Amino acid sequence: MTDRPRDSLAALESARLDWQRDDGDLDTPHSLTFGDVYFSRQDGRAETEHVFIDGNDLPRRFREWRDPRPFVIGETGCGTGLNLLCAWACFDRHAPPEARLHLVSTEKYPLTRADLSRALAVWPELAEAAARLVAQWPEPVAGVHRLWLAPRVTLDLHFGDSAECLAALDGRVDAWFLDGFAPSKNPQMWQPALFEAMASHSRPGATFATFTCAGVVKRGLKAAGFAWRKVPGFGRKREMLAGEIATPADDDARRATPWFTPPAPRPASHVAVIGAGLAGASVAHALARRGVRVTLLDREAPGAGASGNAQGALYIKLAVAPNAHSRVYLAGLLHSRRWLEALDPEGALWQASGVLQLANDAREAERQGRFLAQYGLPETVVAGVGGAALAERGGLPAALFAAERALDYPAAGWVRPQALCQRLAATPGVSFQHGEVEAVTPQADGWRLALTDGASLDADQVVIATAQLANRFAQTASLPLQPIRGQVSQVALPPQAPAPSRVICAGGYVPPPCDGRLTFGATFAPHDQGDELRETDHAANLAELERTLPGYLEALGTAGVDLDPARMDGRAAVRAASPDKLPYAGPVPDAEAWQHDYAALAKDAKRVPATPGAHHGGLWISAAHGSRGLASAPLCAELIASRICDEPLPLPAALADQLHPGRRLIRELIRLTHR
Repeated sequence: MTDRPRDSLAALESARLDWQRDDGDLDTPHSLTFGDVYFSRQDGRAETEHVFIDGNDLPRRFREWRDPRPFVIGETGCGTGLNLLCAWACFDRHAPPEARLHLVSTEKYPLTRADLSRALAVWPELAEAAARLVAQWPEPVAGVHRLWLAPRVTLDLHFGDSAECLAALDGRVDAWFLDGFAPSKNPQMWQPALFEAMASHSRPGATFATFTCAGVVKRGLKAAGFAWRKVPGFGRKREMLAGEIATPADDDARRATPWFTPPAPRPASHVAVIGAGLAGASVAHALARRGVRVTLLDREAPGAGASGNAQGALYIKLAVAPNAHSRVYLAGLLHSRRWLEALDPEGALWQASGVLQLANDAREAERQGRFLAQYGLPETVVAGVGGAALAERGGLPAALFAAERALDYPAAGWVRPQALCQRLAATPGVSFQHGEVEAVTPQADGWRLALTDGASLDADQVVIATAQLANRFAQTASLPLQPIRGQVSQVALPPQAPAPSRVICAGGYVPPPCDGRLTFGATFAPHDQGDELRETDHAANLAELERTLPGYLEALGTAGVDLDPARMDGRAAVRAASPDKLPYAGPVPDAEAWQHDYAALAKDAKRVPATPGAHHGGLWISAAHGSRGLASAPLCAELIASRICDEPLPLPAALADQLHPGRRLIRELIRLTHR
């Protein structure tokens, strides 16, 4: 493969397997890249139980686990997923019913879904668990992919080099499965950087186990601060290694950015979420899934604001060259797709129709060409299409496509945002309450919310998710938000009218019809907070639809569709965006403290104080999702819920920092040095 920048979103090379062994065994996968087997041909599951499950003393530790946070297992080399499934089975057998398990596994050469299914078919007793893993198995794209294996079991697959993935991990581990092909077969993995990353992300008392006793492994573990001992191995391997962290590593991950140091965990038995749009409702759902009691407040109803459209597009537009924005939004798109499949497998709330992003002029066509050359993503995520394929995939006559090229996102589609918010608000453990919050005040043991009707509500922690109103509170006033009015138009669509089968977008967008209506738009009016329907905006949406698909309006009119803006239906709402067009997702910074603690940055951006960032403890925000909330809000909800519940994050640390609400404060201070 061509070398790409480290922040590239390139596809990874899938594992190359040989299933034909010398002994005739067709069920043992053998790596052609490393010349080694994925598991013991004697009894792979028994080997995993001996080396990793018993080597980390997991049955006893699971039985005794009483922490509110999950028990975290970290693994180098996911392979077939056998180790993870065995750990999950052990957890189900031994852990108390309130316990949770969080699995973190790295993999540079992920198996294809077909190979994964074939490899795990050897163990019928794991069939149900294996089916859940296979069903959610992600595309081979570098980054973090969160899977929900069971109500109590979460898996984060970190696709990429093990040492690099673990160095970027935002989270800490209780037990390590140090797996991977033998050091002699895969020397590039068993490097000091790997052991150092393990040490820096180990909790006090974290254990490890590995099948190998190679000298490079023993030396690397000891140098990183682990104490190891030889214990009996499995099968023909007389010995293996097990041990624990003896000398915790210095936490210097935040030395360059101390302001992003996360606040210390605090109780979260009851969390109040202000705002029941997609941002707030998805946070409420994420917390309730973890057993947290949630009060969801809104002055109207779930999905009443900018998330109240009957239909919305799940799509993204990535920069020509990979950057932080692209990495966040691609991760968000893939996350939302898995999340929707898990939440609504019947597809009542969404459709994976795909999205065609048209190149309606030469400049956009050239941009798309450069985009495809830069990224190298699998065609199951995005592909360049042209000619007859546009009409075939778009479901409309070829004559309507002025574009000769387009980007096709098969994993994207459309969603019913209002119905989705209502479903999320009905999650067991979430209590919806009408009310408008005018102030939040810290208390000795949490927060008090003052409502405009004179009532109050106490909670351990609070999440603010009120779109353009999110900075109306004293604690969030320093966060700049730009209101943006958007209006969509709707027309009744008779059965004989032509309709797209994919979401088609250029300057605007038009998804496939929903409930007999065609929706298209949307206008984009910064600093406009009006939510009334405007005939001029309907006219603007019609004009944009004509630019996107020349001749489509004529075809609709011929089919009897009423396209008079004066009689057209639709919906207008106000979205919110940040200055850098990324959401705010994380703890609310204490702006006054930051301006004091990091004042030196205004004189010299290289003078970084060691002071950790001060935050309003237990106060969080999810806002500024703009017009891409369907691709960002669910991932941001997981990020916030993971922070609150002291779990590993669903994004690499650097990308979580890009979403931190305090980033604007630091940028403003540094900007002063250039004035």
